[in-house]
Amino acid sequence: MQPYTKRTWTEINLDCLEHNYHQIKALLPQTDIIATVKADGYGHCAEPVARHLQELGVHFFSVSNIDEATALRDDQIQGDILILGYTPVEQAEELVKYNIIQTVFSPEFAQELNLAAQKAGITVRVHVALDTGMSRIGFQATQSCWEIGEIERLYHYPHLKIEGYFTHLCHADSTEEGPRNFTLHQKQLFDQMIQQLQQKGYHTGVSHIQNSAGIQMLQGNHYDLARPGIVLYGLHPSGQVTIPGLKPVLQLKSVISMVKEIEANVTVGYSRTFTTKKATKIATVCIGYADGWPRLLSNRGYVLVNGQKVPIIGNVCMDQLMLDVTGIPAKQGDIVTLIGKDGNLEITADQVAESIGTIGYELVCQISKRVPRAIYQNGKLIEVIEY
Repeated sequence: MQPYTKRTWTEINLDCLEHNYHQIKALLPQTDIIATVKADGYGHCAEPVARHLQELGVHFFSVSNIDEATALRDDQIQGDILILGYTPVEQAEELVKYNIIQTVFSPEFAQELNLAAQKAGITVRVHVALDTGMSRIGFQATQSCWEIGEIERLYHYPHLKIEGYFTHLCHADSTEEGPRNFTLHQKQLFDQMIQQLQQKGYHTGVSHIQNSAGIQMLQGNHYDLARPGIVLYGLHPSGQVTIPGLKPVLQLKSVISMVKEIEANVTVGYSRTFTTKKATKIATVCIGYADGWPRLLSNRGYVLVNGQKVPIIGNVCMDQLMLDVTGIPAKQGDIVTLIGKDGNLEITADQVAESIGTIGYELVCQISKRVPRAIYQNGKLIEVIEY
């Protein structure tokens, strides 16, 4: 690919994104996609991701909040946009101005949003969130607390236009019997609620239940829409639940700023947590925890330099980290691959995350906005996003 170099940067490959989209569609040929691009497209830069998906025919996107939604509109994203979380009711007019769909998730919020819309003389498009076991936001649809009466009341709010229903699967990322049964239980509760509303004559609009893990877990269960998130970007919901053939969209790279030789019994980094046992060649790299590289990788993480795997030594600093490059060619300006491929070797975000007890979602989402995103398509650099 056409080279791009800064002190630290990510490379976002739209061809891999397109490949992943087609892999997902192959599993759900009868289901439309809500592309989840919240958290700046899981750290991949939401706007170019959404633009490319729009070119592929995606006409529905989901985000976390109204700021993410309006940013997509400002970038000429034309399809429906669903806010999955809370929006202050004082911004009801903004929802309508930008033609955004708002999630309603509680009796109190629905009532307040309807009142705000009434005062403004507008009608807000909404999807209704059902809590089938996540115990987060949503009208409770568990057997112990069935809020169908509260949901029916929504249809009497003239300034809310109900266009759909959804729930969130909380344990579809496991294939073990208990979690699988719980996922099927969530599905059953959702289906029962929708069925009861329809039997009472209420229009329920579109329905969506499958997140990234649910797409794999509930194959053959065709709802109107599915909400792929992490799988669009080539990462997996868990080690147990994977979609075959995905390609990571993001690579994270940096450069060596200095190489030096130090003697045995010399300490490295803050708090002197690493001591050399022999003469050692150390490379300093221009990335640290302020760029989103976890400090938990101090003295335990690995990166790739010139096609070889080398260890991080000492504590990861705010802006820099150190490597032991003894015995391999390394010099100032050499590229360091922290996530991605170098030669025959590859380090994935999921592998890095697992090594520190977290998930790939968190790792890519926390890449900071001082790290430019270099956007590639057909091997060519087409755009650089510098926040």
